[in-house]
Amino acid sequence: MRNAIFGLLFACLLAMPAAAQNGGKDAPANPMSTWLRNLYKNNSNEIARAAVKMPEENYGMRPGPQMEVRTYGQLIGHLANFNYMWCSQAKGEKNPNQGNDFEKVTSKADLVKAINAAFAYCDAVYEALTDASGMQMVDVTQENGRQQHVLRMGQLSLNVFHNNEHYGNIVTYLRIKSIVPPSSEPQPQRGN
Repeated sequence: MRNAIFGLLFACLLAMPAAAQNGGKDAPANPMSTWLRNLYKNNSNEIARAAVKMPEENYGMRPGPQMEVRTYGQLIGHLANFNYMWCSQAKGEKNPNQGNDFEKVTSKADLVKAINAAFAYCDAVYEALTDASGMQMVDVTQENGRQQHVLRMGQLSLNVFHNNEHYGNIVTYLRIKSIVPPSSEPQPQRGN
């Protein structure tokens, strides 16, 4: 997955000169960070809306009998945990959620609050991101304790892609219960 992220970032770097050739009038000042910020905003909004859409009685649901598959609630808790962890690492500060495990929380209200708080924390990190700050190296500690030195934008890309990967799981859970996922809802027409 990390190779895919770095390949994507490399492709974005290659595309920047082409975007600059159009006179720069339509290009944002920070095209890579703007692109990543928009991906994050769209995906985090869909996850937050999906957390609200699933009824409380289905938060303990698994898509199959396998015990290793997370319940819907555990999936929302997992995303809250990792958004705190990876955004704090990208920010270069201690995880404000350290010591808590939202995967163990079972109440829908508490999980909706947790995911929204995690996204609010990450919002500030993505808003502060520029192309220049995204190219700075940050130290991260993986779950296995291994230390790495990575690009800030790479760490935040990992967060977005992880969110998106699990949003795919969320969609499956919602569809099993015949609930239309936020990404499949009709979009309002411009001007309405």
